[in-house]
Amino acid sequence: MNRGSWAALIAVAPAAAVVLVLLTGGVVIALSQSLSPESGETGMLTLAHFAAVVSAPGFGRSLLLTLWVALISTVLTIALAVLTALSLRRMRVFQRIATFIYQIPLTLPHMVVAAAGIMLLSQSGLLSRLLTSAGLISMPSQFPELVFDRGGVGIVLVYVWKQVPFVGLFALSVLQSVGADYEAAARTLGARPLQAVRHVLVPLVMPGLLPSSIIIFAFVFGAFEVPLLLGARFPSMISVLAYRLYTDVDLSLRPQSMALSFVIAIVVLVLVILYRAILTASSRRGLVEAES
Repeated sequence: MNRGSWAALIAVAPAAAVVLVLLTGGVVIALSQSLSPESGETGMLTLAHFAAVVSAPGFGRSLLLTLWVALISTVLTIALAVLTALSLRRMRVFQRIATFIYQIPLTLPHMVVAAAGIMLLSQSGLLSRLLTSAGLISMPSQFPELVFDRGGVGIVLVYVWKQVPFVGLFALSVLQSVGADYEAAARTLGARPLQAVRHVLVPLVMPGLLPSSIIIFAFVFGAFEVPLLLGARFPSMISVLAYRLYTDVDLSLRPQSMALSFVIAIVVLVLVILYRAILTASSRRGLVEAES
């Protein structure tokens, strides 16, 4: 290593050491608790806490809810991001203002968006009262149950609203880098506008959005604050279930909370490995195409 590399390494060493110590320490403590013998027993490390969590009556429904919320949030985010990116790309007037407004959700914390979702979308919220005042419904209780519902609709709406700009700006940059040549060529060959979008622009954008979709799915799968505020008491997403086990007055349930957290971490780790594999394959394919 040259002098510049050593200087850069020394510069980042203090921050990296703090992160490494805290992360490693937390992982080691959590793993030791999740593998510890059950209360009142002594002996070797055990997987009994993992077995207890997985075999618990509500785990199956919590897992299905978590997969459902993560999957539908990812699909809706990608679809709406592509649609909005195509709309912004075609906009000729006020494009900068629209793009600025489009980026506003990126600046808001998830907790703030979740609180706004409660005030806006609940049956006693602003939207239900406006519809009641307009005479479209007779009372606020007739408003659809969008938050605190067992289907996780409110959770999905918050995540989609928060994440669409993140993916949409990436899709917009890809569309702008592609330019209008491909679309113009398709129109010259007789394709209608929707056919050009469907068969030319969308296939050009989607390969770049696959890593983003994996990131979104992994994030929502392990997310905690929005499901806690907007989700139903039962079934709850597994991240919320882990939190409730950890904060339970029965301290013997804490190892199960750690075990459930590791289940979440393993799923997210697998998704991260898949994300890296896709990026590596894409970069190699790009090098092969450049050399050819």
